[in-house]
Amino acid sequence: MSETIASDTFALTDISTQKEATAEAVRQSLKKRYSAERRFRFYGVMALVFAFLMLVVLFATIFSNGYSAFVQTMIRIDVKLDAETIDPKGTRDPAVLLRAGYGLLIKQSLRETFPEVRSRRDKKKLYGLVSQLGANDALSDLVLQNPVVIGKTVSIWVPASDDVDMLVKGHISRDVPEKERRVSNKEIAWIDTIKAQDRLKTQFNTNFFMAGDSREPEMAGVWGAAMGSLLTLAVTLLLSFPLGVSAAVYLEESAPKNRWTQIIEVNINNLAAVPSIVFGLLGLAVLLNFMGMPRSAPVVGGIVLALMTLPTVIIAGRAALTSVPPSIREAALGVGASRVQTIFHHVLPLAMPGILTGSIIGMARALGETAPLLMIGMVAFIADIPQGFTDPATVLPVQVYLWADSPERAFVEKTSAAIIVLLVFLVTMNALAVWLRQKFENRW
Repeated sequence: MSETIASDTFALTDISTQKEATAEAVRQSLKKRYSAERRFRFYGVMALVFAFLMLVVLFATIFSNGYSAFVQTMIRIDVKLDAETIDPKGTRDPAVLLRAGYGLLIKQSLRETFPEVRSRRDKKKLYGLVSQLGANDALSDLVLQNPVVIGKTVSIWVPASDDVDMLVKGHISRDVPEKERRVSNKEIAWIDTIKAQDRLKTQFNTNFFMAGDSREPEMAGVWGAAMGSLLTLAVTLLLSFPLGVSAAVYLEESAPKNRWTQIIEVNINNLAAVPSIVFGLLGLAVLLNFMGMPRSAPVVGGIVLALMTLPTVIIAGRAALTSVPPSIREAALGVGASRVQTIFHHVLPLAMPGILTGSIIGMARALGETAPLLMIGMVAFIADIPQGFTDPATVLPVQVYLWADSPERAFVEKTSAAIIVLLVFLVTMNALAVWLRQKFENRW
């Protein structure tokens, strides 16, 4: 009897020991899993922090290099508008006034300001203090708007040259040896004299936002490229949105599920991953060489970008249509609506926020594309502002590419400033997509 009791006691003790061991093993396993979960969360947070820091570094670098392009150095000069030089016959014909030799008057004004400059070499440096193109445009605009100033001496603010602008903004250091900077000691002395006479100032650079491209950095602007981007995106939207939505509606709502539609769906998904330069080659071969469409025109760029963004719009449209609950379709059909009425009166309006979001994201991708547009000639130097879809034009990403390849220091800040403008466009379009989704999205 005692042996049986002892045996039962031993068995209970063994079972208790096993349970404790099992519980301890479970606790250790839970501890490891909780530790792994905490490490995973930590790694996720660190990844987000790292990504945010890199984004801050990117924006800080771009802004620090480009913010100075939003201001421009101006120099005030006193110019005698000699009637014999501007309009010798006194006809006041705008064509004659536009072609007058304003450059000679500007050089004469600078010589009178610094009469001690005698040598031809020093005179050339003196003339280089101001932007000859900018000063010529400022004088011609003044004379054309108010011809009565002819024969008088006027005081006018004109843009400084790019080197002077960089010196005033601190991008060219005075402390380095003269041979290592683009501005000589004599030029620095002349600039200091002009500044002491209160003839030098910095102001908001409206020309950067109102002018097209220029060979002179101080006169270059982004308006031509921005207008080209707007015209190109308008063509892209007019082509890709209706075609993409129609294709998405047909494939999702009406197309039979057979081998042909499966092949089409696979090809659409594959086209979304095709490198963008392939679409540029397609535009070069078909639109330019075969169809003879105008080179470097927004209409051609818009067609190429529409072909590129069309798969994205179709995929986003199908995803938005799939998100509409089947009960909506069943309810519409149940009350007597036709198949077409169900799609256009019920399904499509509910899916439109998602479709718009995908379309805007596709447009944002098209806005930042460069490679396909290079293939169709939109890399050309375009100084005039495009007025129509067939005028020669460039776009903001290509403009950034062109300026980044220029050797002048002033184009460095122009490049960063153009990137800032492009980022503002992209952020605005993405914010619009988020707003549309939040405003029109229905939750079931």
